[in-house]
Amino acid sequence: MLEKLFKLKEHDTNVRTELIAGLTTFLTMAYIIFVNPAILGDAGMPKDSVFVATCLIAALGTAVMALYANYPIALAPGMGLNAYFAYAVVLHMGFTWQAALGAVFISGCLFLVVTLTGIRSLIINGIPQSLRMAITVGIGLFLSLIALKSAGIVVGNDATLVTLGDLHQPSVVLAVIGFLIMVALDRMRVRGAILIGIIAVTILSFLFGGNEFRGVFSAPPSIEPTLFKLDIHTALTKGLLNVVLVFFLVELFDATGTLMGVARRAGLLVPGKMDRLNKSLFADSAAIFAGSLLGTSSTTAYVESASGVQAGGRTGLTAMTVSVLFLAALFIAPLAGAVPAYATAPALFFVGCLMMRDLTELDWGESTEVIPAAVTALMMPFTYSIANGLAFGFISYAAIKLFTGRVREVHWMVWLIALVFLFKFFYVGG
Repeated sequence: MLEKLFKLKEHDTNVRTELIAGLTTFLTMAYIIFVNPAILGDAGMPKDSVFVATCLIAALGTAVMALYANYPIALAPGMGLNAYFAYAVVLHMGFTWQAALGAVFISGCLFLVVTLTGIRSLIINGIPQSLRMAITVGIGLFLSLIALKSAGIVVGNDATLVTLGDLHQPSVVLAVIGFLIMVALDRMRVRGAILIGIIAVTILSFLFGGNEFRGVFSAPPSIEPTLFKLDIHTALTKGLLNVVLVFFLVELFDATGTLMGVARRAGLLVPGKMDRLNKSLFADSAAIFAGSLLGTSSTTAYVESASGVQAGGRTGLTAMTVSVLFLAALFIAPLAGAVPAYATAPALFFVGCLMMRDLTELDWGESTEVIPAAVTALMMPFTYSIANGLAFGFISYAAIKLFTGRVREVHWMVWLIALVFLFKFFYVGG
């Protein structure tokens, strides 16, 4: 049955590898079931209900990706999108969280329309090859920054923005040990090297990191306080249309960039395009729509899926494993919470390092291609946003081609996307 559903032989993989890859992906992104309720809780949403909504939409969206698109890519409420929801829309602009959910719902509907009509795939097909490679590299840099921050190796600094953290902290030492374990095991071609490293650091965290075992099982809370509580009317009538546009643009390019980057890392771009593209795009489009009904901010494809791909995941069985584990997390939340951030940080950093190799595929002799690619990759970590990296990449690509007399080399979709981003920056706000 599994062979029929996921075509394991065709993708040169097996059940054991896919299950390990799914567990690896889950462990690297399980933090969202705790972080998302904390962030949305600051906006006044009931944390327990958000916890349930987070687990349910991650399980549902990832299952659709697994069964419908057969991709090893997991979905969950997006980091950055939840912060914008809570701190900008609710706390800064003064809208209720119900109205913010309404804005997410509307953006999800728009997302579904551009997916079902083929406009979204048309957008992706118009992306130049240099920018596609830059997306992979940029996501790798972005992953690396997240990892170093989570491990405490990079910290904030008023004078220099970032600086080296306290290397004497147990979390930093354990993260470094985990990274070295992963690299060594991977070099020796040990299957599940990333997972073994995460487990090793988690065990060490109980001995040296002050980590506490919080038990195993707990009954899931009620989702009723957030279920179907969205306020669509206010979102349509009280000036939230700008918010809808921002949600839509960030969802479109964050999810698209992540899908392309992770799929490229898995070798699923055929040739230069994602096979079964519309199905994978439909999965994350539908998840945004459903997530707003359950009571959480926008759902998106997760860059952490790259860790499962590195562990060997190539089919939807990897994603299905993640889906089942998110459902299980409803009942074993204390156990899932025992994996500290500094245990998953080395996995993300390891994957980020490997994603740098796509730099070698750029044509460094053609500055009109390589400079926009570099801008795309660099702006992702430096602005802490995949969407911003894509925006600056498209705008710089179009502008450089224009000023060097190479206008005919630019696909019309690139011009359109660049203009949309310019509109967003100057009329809607960055």
